[in-house]
Amino acid sequence: MAGLSLKHIYKVYPNGTKAVNDFNMEIADKEFIVFVGPSGCGKSTTLRMIAGLEDISAGELLIGENVVNDMEPKDRDIAMVFQNYALYPHMTVFENIAFGLRLRKMPKDEINKRVTEAAEILGITEYLGKKPKEMSGGQRQRVSLGRAIVREPKVMLLDEPLSNLDAKLRTQMRSEIAKLHAKLQTTFIYVTHDQIEAMTMGTRIVVMKNGFVQQIDSPKNLYNYPGNKFVAGFIGTPQMNFFEGTLLKKGDEVEINFEYSEAKITVPYSMMYKAKPSYLDGKSRVYIGLRAESVSINPEVVKASKSKIKVRVSHKEELGNQTLVYGDINMQGDGYTESSTRIIINMDAACDFKAGDIIDAALDITKVHLFDKETEVSILPRIPEFNYLDCEVNDGKIIFLGTELKLPPAIKCENGKYELLIPTDAITMHGSASAVTVSECEEINGKYVVAFGLGDRRMYAVADEAVKCGKAKIGIDLKKISLLKDGETVVSAMPEIIKLEGKLVKEKVAETVEVNGKEKKKKVIKFFYDVEGYKLPCPDTAATKLITAMGVKRAFTEKLYYECTPYDLSFAEDGIPAGVLNVLDYGKEKFAVCEAGGKTAYVLCEGAVADGAKLVPDVEKLSVIEATHNIRII
Repeated sequence: MAGLSLKHIYKVYPNGTKAVNDFNMEIADKEFIVFVGPSGCGKSTTLRMIAGLEDISAGELLIGENVVNDMEPKDRDIAMVFQNYALYPHMTVFENIAFGLRLRKMPKDEINKRVTEAAEILGITEYLGKKPKEMSGGQRQRVSLGRAIVREPKVMLLDEPLSNLDAKLRTQMRSEIAKLHAKLQTTFIYVTHDQIEAMTMGTRIVVMKNGFVQQIDSPKNLYNYPGNKFVAGFIGTPQMNFFEGTLLKKGDEVEINFEYSEAKITVPYSMMYKAKPSYLDGKSRVYIGLRAESVSINPEVVKASKSKIKVRVSHKEELGNQTLVYGDINMQGDGYTESSTRIIINMDAACDFKAGDIIDAALDITKVHLFDKETEVSILPRIPEFNYLDCEVNDGKIIFLGTELKLPPAIKCENGKYELLIPTDAITMHGSASAVTVSECEEINGKYVVAFGLGDRRMYAVADEAVKCGKAKIGIDLKKISLLKDGETVVSAMPEIIKLEGKLVKEKVAETVEVNGKEKKKKVIKFFYDVEGYKLPCPDTAATKLITAMGVKRAFTEKLYYECTPYDLSFAEDGIPAGVLNVLDYGKEKFAVCEAGGKTAYVLCEGAVADGAKLVPDVEKLSVIEATHNIRII
């Protein structure tokens, strides 16, 4: 068995359309992964690239330890189950299941053994002598599954296999496929547009939209911690309620105001520590998200709640064990639009409300989701990017939450009050600065999010390993912090990525080779990165990737972007001409600020650097991006 690695996978058609955009994922052996999203989102295209039925435009696909980009489908040790079953109508069930094994010239006894075992697993032993036309849709789908599992593949690919079945059969087959995965203990990748299938079957789900991966997570986490409005609205039935509104900080509380309505609720400021302060100014527009089950019209719940809104009932749907109540929070008119005031309430019992009734509804404020109005990204992310704090600068020291840190010479600003942004990855949990109390450490997608108290505030850090709860001392990488005053950035974090420009070039170079014991001069083709006018040796493997992804002609004519970090640049006698503008002293580290090719580059240095220096990037650590379509190739 084997896992899969999808590294910067793209599918770009000749007209420039990107069907799949920078798909990155590690799939562990024996995982059940589900790709889900609306039609045209790129999920089936990604599956077909894994199967080898579609060429990969750029990126690397590994099955186990083998790069399989150029490997034929039959050699990838995968099996695929199609939406339309793809059975041979003139063959019996036995012959359909055995077909692939016979092509591989497997011994007859082994074929009989495998087909019989697969039929028993799938419950179709009695149909082995029948032809597909004599069977129901569900039975034919089992035959299609049987044909796949007899091959004992490393990876099973399933492309919407249940979409042709009725609702009852789909429910039944979902259970059967889940049982099959548990029994076979192989890697499953399943494509569907049905979020119920995704939620009930997958160990992890990949949500896609317009060729982009929106979020990868477990079903539970996708439901409880959607990363953006699209995921929040796509996952869950009925769809999440969305309202436009604003947030206003008032002391230790934040007032949530619903647009187009008089509705408003108040939440503790402690719930908003992850939110950028600019969202709390009463002006910045946000989407307020509440799931139907987070709204209650139960009289007892409403009576006890401090977070209530008025709802004008539109209609209801009684579904037996639950009732969906549809309404509007706008009391002044119809205002019944999905983007503004519409609301759906999920009740676990019948109710006697009728159209036009105005009722009180209680909101579970712990389940409120908030999204930026423009980007639609969550402003309360599960993995926060920054800690937002008020601070004071006084005589070269920064003071916040009872903590005093000496600022390095590189950070210069006037005394006064500021807004401090500390990235969560700038905090080290094994430092020598402030003493804190770690209250929580949670693993999220391979990272550890650490919650700790500093003063009366809850703060967050992101670590590569687990951190024990209890007392700890933190360190802060001050080159990553930012200081703002009146919304304007006064001190910027030092850029972590340097972007340079150039192209791929090739030249014939004379090389000495040994032929029959004698040295001879021979001209060979060598590849180079042209980086801001300076040629660097390009590894053959990297050149091959670029030529394969872009084509021979475009590989040597199209502009490329080269990305690296300040730690991947060094000074040399020969390299990219650069003017030294400044040296930033961060105490333990110093960085030269250089201008190269009209761009600013930061370079780790030991001290003063003479003007007119030459820069050399580490070619092994360069990321290379095709500029025209913005495709990351290396």
